Amino acid sequence: MLGVLSDPVTTVAILEVLVGLVLLTKAADVFVDGAVGWASSTNISPIVVGAVVVGFGTSAPELLVSGIAAVNDDVALGVGNVVGSNVANLSLVLGAAALIVPILVTRAVLAREAPLSLLGVLVFAYFTIDGFARWEGIVMLLLLVVALSWIVFGSSDDSIEEFDVDDSLTLRMSVLMTSGGLAGTLAGAQLMVWGATAIADRFGLSGGFIGFTLVAVGTSLPELVTAIAAARKGETELILGNLLGSNLFNSLAVGGVIAIVGAGPIGDGLLERYGVTLMVVVAVLAWVFMVGRKRVSHVEALILLTVYAAAILLLSDSNMAGSVREFLDVV
Repeated sequence: MLGVLSDPVTTVAILEVLVGLVLLTKAADVFVDGAVGWASSTNISPIVVGAVVVGFGTSAPELLVSGIAAVNDDVALGVGNVVGSNVANLSLVLGAAALIVPILVTRAVLAREAPLSLLGVLVFAYFTIDGFARWEGIVMLLLLVVALSWIVFGSSDDSIEEFDVDDSLTLRMSVLMTSGGLAGTLAGAQLMVWGATAIADRFGLSGGFIGFTLVAVGTSLPELVTAIAAARKGETELILGNLLGSNLFNSLAVGGVIAIVGAGPIGDGLLERYGVTLMVVVAVLAWVFMVGRKRVSHVEALILLTVYAAAILLLSDSNMAGSVREFLDVV
């Protein structure tokens, strides 16, 4: 460990990741608060704030990290971030929250967020086959617009919980917070990409694996902290909706941006063959749990957490992981 830290390149890379992570989490919160205040000041509907403003705000870390990675010709890192974030949301985050208290599934989630999120994951997974074409990115963004339209026009404001807005925020302050938060998120994303890329090069790891693990967990930390806090307070109503909404944005918004700016092959066989498959398996498994029992119990939480641990193992370069992959290939 000391030998690794004595390497200045590795030390700088680790610092870039840590500073970038702090910037991402803090700046994204400022961005969301400012955007919500801005929307409230201009009398935008609460459902639009929830579906569009907050949705894009909470997905800003994934969007910027993956977009920057794709621009830098590291499409595998960007795709790994999307795949890893989607898997983490519905296995690590949901499993951790449901382990504290069972997560109930509302009718609204089953009617809108659950099918839309699953559809988004399936579309993204299909388009990763043989790499991306720019037209596929455009299709994903158009599908996102359709999904958001369904959410906005298919819901009534009375069914949506009002968001807490700081009444002391003026429109000018809200605009400044939104702009500053976006700039901080962008800077944090760039630092994360630099640091993650350097760590991957230093230890001979693929960009897809780093994106799936280090970067994805980092960009999913806000969801993890929020879900655990809500579960401890017994306020679980919005947990599933937020996680499913995050996966919808990750798949169609972030996936669309990656396809447009980083069209071409992904360049990571393990990620394409196993990572994307695991993402689909986790999405379907979570959907089965939700539809079948209308809740995610402690037992199901343990299953989801086990699946996440298995996913990390399967995408690693260890001898044990290689044996597991050979078994799956035979099966």
